[in-house]
Amino acid sequence: MTKYTTDHEWLRIEGETATVGITDYAQEQLGDLVFVELPKVGQKVVKGKEAAVVESVKAASDVYSPLTGEVVEVNSTIVAEPGLVNSDPQGAAWFYKVKIQDASELADLMDEAKYREYLKKS
Repeated sequence: MTKYTTDHEWLRIEGETATVGITDYAQEQLGDLVFVELPKVGQKVVKGKEAAVVESVKAASDVYSPLTGEVVEVNSTIVAEPGLVNSDPQGAAWFYKVKIQDASELADLMDEAKYREYLKKS
């Protein structure tokens, strides 16, 4: 199951873990990424708070955590190759995996159909 935030993050839920990244729309708005900073494994992330940073030739932008939980894995490949986020934002360029602390936080996230509607209004 994949969910989306109004800040253009996506998360793929697999059991008690969620994989987090930014959407294709977000990477298009940012332009060519030149830098990615990820949270550390073991770090606690809080829903709605900064969890990562991306920097493009246009601007730097925060990536907000869609859920509260503990980071259990990070994708160091995108730190070495930030451009991967531009070419495969919802696949190989995931940012981090988080152990879900409170599944009720998923309730206010959008499914793909609602996210597409949200983009049309943006």
